Amino acid sequence: MAYVYGTTEWEEAFEGLVGDLSEVEKPPYIMGTPAWIGAYRKLIQEDETYRRLARGWEGSVVIHILPEPGVGLEDDMYLMLDLWNGECRSVRLVPRSVGEEGDYVLTADYHRWKQVMTGELDATKGMIQGKIRLKGNLPTIVRYAKAATRLTELVGMVDTIFLDEIPPEEVEAFKPWVDFIREEFSLSD
Repeated sequence: MAYVYGTTEWEEAFEGLVGDLSEVEKPPYIMGTPAWIGAYRKLIQEDETYRRLARGWEGSVVIHILPEPGVGLEDDMYLMLDLWNGECRSVRLVPRSVGEEGDYVLTADYHRWKQVMTGELDATKGMIQGKIRLKGNLPTIVRYAKAATRLTELVGMVDTIFLDEIPPEEVEAFKPWVDFIREEFSLSD
């Protein structure tokens, strides 16, 4: 039975999955998996610097990663951060319909996001240079550029295995798990 996004059951099941996998899986985590999401969320929630820099910033930020079949990313990936006045209320995978409605939707290909996550590209500069497309209010992002930079610094602190670093046979073995998550949590729409 697939959970319907936006319901209490979906929230509880997703949080349960993140919690369970965070206890069982050990770093490094595969980028975008529930355990990786849990590690990233925890870093944001515990970071006093982010909390101070983001005071006054409200809304959802969606990281939209375009498909990259060569690394095993068959479909668009939408990672939503629910941010409110310096607090991170949640980080979760969301279906396209929800991701596209985020307050700020940042879109780029997988390799560009890897550059951001490894510190090779500053996300704000990437938006200004057109390397990352932004749907949302650029002046607000610029006003909170230090908070946005801190979010990318924090994601860089997650001990991550990037998809293009996984041997092809392991990617193939991992695909059924990805399909299960997408189906179980109604991420394909």
